[in-house]
Amino acid sequence: MTSRELTGFLPLDEAQPVDSDLRRRLSDTAWRLTFGAIGWPWLLASLSGGRPADKRALLDELGLAHDALPHLGSWKADVGFLRHIVREIARLRPAHVVELGAGASSLIAARALQLHGGGRLHSFDQHGGFVDATRQWLADHALDVDIRHAPLTHESADWPGRWYAIDRLPDQIDLIIIDGPPWSVHPLVRGAADSLFARLSPDGVVLLDDAARPGERMVARRWRQRWPHIDFRLMKDGTKGTLVGRRRDTSQPVANDNEDGRTWRHLGRVAAIAALVATGWIARGTLGEFPQAAQASSFLDEAAASRRAGLLRQTMASQVESARFDAQEIERSTGIILPPLPAGWRVTDAQLFPTADSPAIAMSVTTPQGEALSLFADRAETPAEATPLMARRAGETIAYWEQGTMAYALTGQGEARRIMQLAGTIAPGD
Repeated sequence: MTSRELTGFLPLDEAQPVDSDLRRRLSDTAWRLTFGAIGWPWLLASLSGGRPADKRALLDELGLAHDALPHLGSWKADVGFLRHIVREIARLRPAHVVELGAGASSLIAARALQLHGGGRLHSFDQHGGFVDATRQWLADHALDVDIRHAPLTHESADWPGRWYAIDRLPDQIDLIIIDGPPWSVHPLVRGAADSLFARLSPDGVVLLDDAARPGERMVARRWRQRWPHIDFRLMKDGTKGTLVGRRRDTSQPVANDNEDGRTWRHLGRVAAIAALVATGWIARGTLGEFPQAAQASSFLDEAAASRRAGLLRQTMASQVESARFDAQEIERSTGIILPPLPAGWRVTDAQLFPTADSPAIAMSVTTPQGEALSLFADRAETPAEATPLMARRAGETIAYWEQGTMAYALTGQGEARRIMQLAGTIAPGD
C-alpha cells in the first residue's frame, strides 16, 4: 500500500522487539491511553488532508498531474504541511533533505528538489513493504530517491518509544522533514528526531508535521530548551499545524547530562499529565501553545525593529515612504492578511520587512488625534490570542495579538493604556 491508495485508520502492523522492561511497557501504554483520551480532537484533525482545491493548486505548481496524489487524509501529510516542504525547498535549494516517514511527502519533496536545485532526498520508513512500493511509485514519476527501510529497533537515551535504525546519513542536512514514527508508538516519540539537529547546516530548517497535537507541543517545548540556536514557530496554516525550526547560528545544543533521560518512561510522568488535565490544561477547547513570554520574543523584536526602521526612514530625504498598498496583492504574494483599520486612520508608509520565515508587513499609521503608530503583521506564534497583550521595547509600548494564523503588533510612545485601547479597536476581541 503506497500513497496512491487510501491509508487505513489503524497503523500498519510491525514486528515488536522483545522487551523485558515491564515498567517501560506499562508506561508507554499509559501514555498512549492518556493522550488518546485527551488528544482525540487533534487526532481526528490529523485525518484531514486539506481542501481538494488547495491540493490541485499545489500539484499544478509542481507540474504534477492531479491524480499524482489521488488520496490525502487519513494519517498522510496534509496540503498545509506539503506546501511548507515546497516553500522551504524553493527557498533553500538544499543539497540534502532527510525525511522521517515516507509517503505523500516523499513525492512532493522529490519533485520540488527536481525543480529547485536538484538536491538529494534521503527518506526512511519503518515498513519494508511500504518502502519498496513507494520506491516504485516514485520511479513511476521519474523521481530518484534514496529511500530505505529503517525498522523501529533503536532507543533514544532522552526520548521514549522506539526509534528508527538509521544509517548512512549525510554529514550536513539542509532540511529535516519529520512525519514519523506514528504517535501510537509513543506520543513523544518524534522528539528523538533532535538526534539529527547537530547535522543541520547553517540556515537549515526542521519541519514537524502534526505539530498542533498535545504530544508534539510538548516535544516543541523541550526542543526550544535544548536547542536555543534554532528558532521554532508553530504555523497554523494547515489542518494539523506545522512546527518550523530555523537554525540561527553555530551554537551547540544545551547538554542535558541525563537530566531526565529515561525518566520519560516512568509512570510518574503519566501522573503529571493526568494532573495537567485535571487542572484544566486541556479545558481551553483548543490547546494553545505553552504561554511562555519567550515565544513572542522574536516577533516583538521584529516589530520593534520595523518601528525603528520606519522612524529612521521618515528622517531621511533619500528614503521614499509609500502610502500605497494593495491588501489583496500583499495576501497573494506573502500570505500576510492585513486587518481593517478603524475609520479615520491614515497609512503614511507601508513596506515589506524581512523576517526569518518570510517577509512581514510594517506600516506607519496616524490616528485622527495625530498619534503616530506602527502596525506590524506576520505569520507568527505568540502567547496572545484575540485580546491584546502588552510588552515594552526601548521605552515604547507594544500591544500584540493573534487572529487566525496571523500575529499583529501595534507600537507607540503614548501611555500604555492608550496604546492598548487603540489596539483593541483593531483586534477582534474574544
